[in-house]
Amino acid sequence: MKNKLIRITTVPISLEKLLSGQLQFMNSYYDVTAISSEKENLEKLGKAIKVDIFPIEMTRQITPLNDFRAVIRLYSFLKKTQPLIVHTHTPKAGIVGMLAAKMAGVPVRLHTVAGLPLLEVSGPKRKILDAVEKLTYRCATKIYPNSFGLLDIIRQNKFCKDNKLKVIANGSSNGIDTSYFDPQRISEEQKNLLKTELQINNDDFVFLFVGRLVKDKGINELVAAFEKLQDKIPNCKLLLVGAFETELDPLLTATINSITTNHAIVTVGFQNDVRPYFAISDCLVFPSYREGFPNVVMQAGAMKLPSIVSDINGCNEIIADGVNGIIVPPKNENTLLEAMGNVISDKALRDQMKNRSREMIVLRYDQKVVWEAILAEYRTFESDSKNNR
Repeated sequence: MKNKLIRITTVPISLEKLLSGQLQFMNSYYDVTAISSEKENLEKLGKAIKVDIFPIEMTRQITPLNDFRAVIRLYSFLKKTQPLIVHTHTPKAGIVGMLAAKMAGVPVRLHTVAGLPLLEVSGPKRKILDAVEKLTYRCATKIYPNSFGLLDIIRQNKFCKDNKLKVIANGSSNGIDTSYFDPQRISEEQKNLLKTELQINNDDFVFLFVGRLVKDKGINELVAAFEKLQDKIPNCKLLLVGAFETELDPLLTATINSITTNHAIVTVGFQNDVRPYFAISDCLVFPSYREGFPNVVMQAGAMKLPSIVSDINGCNEIIADGVNGIIVPPKNENTLLEAMGNVISDKALRDQMKNRSREMIVLRYDQKVVWEAILAEYRTFESDSKNNR
């Protein structure tokens, strides 16, 4: 009989996208249950990937009463099912999951840190978020930052004791399926059709951003830098793949106006399959303020794209400056503009970075490498699980 493994995220799309394929892999070794909010979407996902599910309503905002209800509901479920391992991702799922698992006496309580939104917060709210983070870590038996830079940040903030911390493999929560993210899987016909649809000419230089269109992804700086670049190099385009978020972290009004009125800025919203957009682009630009270990940068590399990224944890581990991309300071429009100009003007540098990008991802972050490392970590807890109760 297989041991029970519970995986929890705040919303189902994190299970579907950020952990794509991993739950099915683990289901061969454990009796896996996926827990998240949005019951209808979670049920669809459970059927699609053939794992058990249990819906619990959670929000990404600070909602103490709703969070308390979620903890009690999860506690009851865990007491009934008695899993060996509860493994959480995302901040809200972390505090709800780790607190309920601790209360229920779950022996192995694991939390992956894939980013710290609190780093962009100050004042009383920051103190609250710091306290919640520390409580999450206190309830966990092990904390897995998904990058070495994030590990250092957690140490600097003294969120938990050092012996609880570990980076699995070379970083990343899930690695990347390099057989799926392969430029050879997108045909010339597909590329030409998409270019025609988006009104992108063959002689256009296309910068690509993939992710949420919000302030802390650096979109304000990216749009401003692009419009300055556009004055000097008219045949460049900026392709934005992702949805706007108007509640938690909205863009400047001026940025939104530029996106909606500038014909060289192309928006396509959220896309289930981003590979065709990588395939018609020349360079990823990802000027985020904070990350854990960004899948988008790994995806770009696997699709043979050089990347311009911020000098932040995760990004500066995937990208080696001048080798497979360019690293710039975060929140700096001028250095971003300079880097974008250099990528266009220096073809030799661009070709060098493009040629190195895929091999560096395959060697370090192929999905199977990460999955096997996580499985090996789980296995270490099985023999002494009784002692952890």
